[in-house]
Amino acid sequence: MLEIGLTGGIASGKSTVSRMLEDLGFPVIDADHYAREVVEPGEAAYEKIVAHFGEGVLHSDGTVDRKQLGAVIFNNDMQRKALNAIVHPEVRKKMNAEKDRYRRKQVPAVVLDIPLLFESRLTKTVDKVLLVYVDEVVQLKRLRKRDGSTEEEALSRIRAQIPLRDKKKLADAVIDNNGTVEETKSQLIEILRSWNLRA
Repeated sequence: MLEIGLTGGIASGKSTVSRMLEDLGFPVIDADHYAREVVEPGEAAYEKIVAHFGEGVLHSDGTVDRKQLGAVIFNNDMQRKALNAIVHPEVRKKMNAEKDRYRRKQVPAVVLDIPLLFESRLTKTVDKVLLVYVDEVVQLKRLRKRDGSTEEEALSRIRAQIPLRDKKKLADAVIDNNGTVEETKSQLIEILRSWNLRA
């Protein structure tokens, strides 16, 4: 079973490519889905977050206020590392369990959708790295439009990740997502074909 690590940068269009892969029949294991799941009340990561960051990062109903937590960690490297050290191992546990289920089903390939694949040093855990790339100008424009954020807010979020131009050099294949959806899809199909995968 070929394990494909799908990654990109914030607002690069990775989710679009992820949906395309699902539509083409490839199972996608989404790290973000589990990142949300492991911080639910009752989960181990939830307890650790409250112990480390305090109740100020919770909504009145006791659930994690992701926006508030984001504000705490975005411009603070130590706090971001602390959160990652809590959340990432729990996410990996759940992803590995799902991966094992697909392995037992003997599927030809599985896609691990991991936004921070390079930042978390997880490239060794996959066979191929597929990067969704956009120019920073496009990334900034898309992020501001998506989140309604100021240029400053958007830039600080983009700069919290390794620049896409640097990730480009490290990936096995790159989809240039500056163009149309059709162009993106044809690049994707071409890459899958080069890896001997049939949609």
